[in-house]
Amino acid sequence: MSIKYAILGILSWKSSTGYELKKFFKESSILYWSGNNNQIYKALLQMQEEGLVKSEVIHQESSPSKKIYTITEEGLSELKEWILSAPEAPEFKKPFLIQLAWADLLSDEELNELLIKYENEINMQLIMQEENIRRGVLSPNRTPRENMIWNMISENILSSYRNELNWVREARKKLAKNQSREDNNQMNYQIREIDHKKYIEIFSSSRPLSTENDALDLIALCGEHNTNLLMIHYDALSEDFFNLKTKAAGNMIQKFVNYQIKAVAVIPREIIQKGRLKEMALETNKGNHFRMYETKEEAEKWLLN
Repeated sequence: MSIKYAILGILSWKSSTGYELKKFFKESSILYWSGNNNQIYKALLQMQEEGLVKSEVIHQESSPSKKIYTITEEGLSELKEWILSAPEAPEFKKPFLIQLAWADLLSDEELNELLIKYENEINMQLIMQEENIRRGVLSPNRTPRENMIWNMISENILSSYRNELNWVREARKKLAKNQSREDNNQMNYQIREIDHKKYIEIFSSSRPLSTENDALDLIALCGEHNTNLLMIHYDALSEDFFNLKTKAAGNMIQKFVNYQIKAVAVIPREIIQKGRLKEMALETNKGNHFRMYETKEEAEKWLLN
């Protein structure tokens, strides 16, 4: 769509300066313009030459003079003619989809992080739009029908963001499930249900767990089975997990925290009582997201509490 018709639309509502038009485009969710400010002024000059708008310089005592633009009868006629023209098909050109098209170059963890960033961005935009609407959309509101039309436009914008948010969340689930299917064959686990509470118990893994990506795999497994409770036995964890210098444990635990997974590790006494690991267990066992216990009974009691 040409900026010309967006400007004519605003001027059909009220006369404005170039600055006021620029401000309106910036703040409006409905009449947006992604171009630069010079294009607004160039369009105004062109439309003035075509007789679609006229301008008047207003002199002010305490402020600089300002040029106010007003739509002409010719401008109103052209605007109406454009409104009656055949509607354009909606645009679905999204830069993110081009990124995603080549995302197979990324690791599972990198791809998931990319989708999370996009999800957060869409969610932030949705919150901003909802807040703008809550404050009241800046609209002409000259008739009840016009007010209804602008409200419907606002809902269309909100539904677009909501649909995009649902899509990216579903995409993450599908990719997680796909990776889970690839990796679950390497894990020995069972689904436990006690007093209507379900958790996943990981006994061992052909590829011992120690990375953030491993944590994401476990999170995906939890999502697949609709639980946020996880028990991991010592045999499923790699030596790096217990080497604090690698920060493997901290990185995995942080992922559990980020995704609100309550996890517990069952570590033999002879291991958990060693040096810095003992200190780590004492520290983590103060929190509510991850703990380490010597027996399954202790671990299960805390997990299901």
